[in-house]
Amino acid sequence: MERDEFGVLYPITTRWMDNDIYGHVNNVTYYSYFDTAINRYLIEAGGLDINDAPVVGYVVSSNCQFSKPVAYPDALEAGLRVVKIGNSSVTYELGLFKNGDTDPAALGQVVHVFVDREQNRSVAIPEKIRAALERILVS
Repeated sequence: MERDEFGVLYPITTRWMDNDIYGHVNNVTYYSYFDTAINRYLIEAGGLDINDAPVVGYVVSSNCQFSKPVAYPDALEAGLRVVKIGNSSVTYELGLFKNGDTDPAALGQVVHVFVDREQNRSVAIPEKIRAALERILVS
């Protein structure tokens, strides 16, 4: 998968603390980058109010395949697209790219299930969020 296959790209700033003892960004930090890209999109394009929305997305599954290391102070971009939308769930694919690279340093997949914040039960994806997700859905 290449950079141009993602409908949304966000800059990611690596931090000194992201590096591990081996001198590269620790693998768990990639999930933080993915979470940042997803939630930025939901907030900006879908109108998600992270503090007061009655419906929020919970991560129920995630994975990542690492192709090459990144390290502070690399400038990165996180590519985001949607590959599946259900009634209450969405599957995202993400690519993490060093600036200028067309091939990813890592590819990930995250599944969100939307839940009623108070009842903690799955519910239909809110219309405004669904519309935003459909804009970056690939077939």
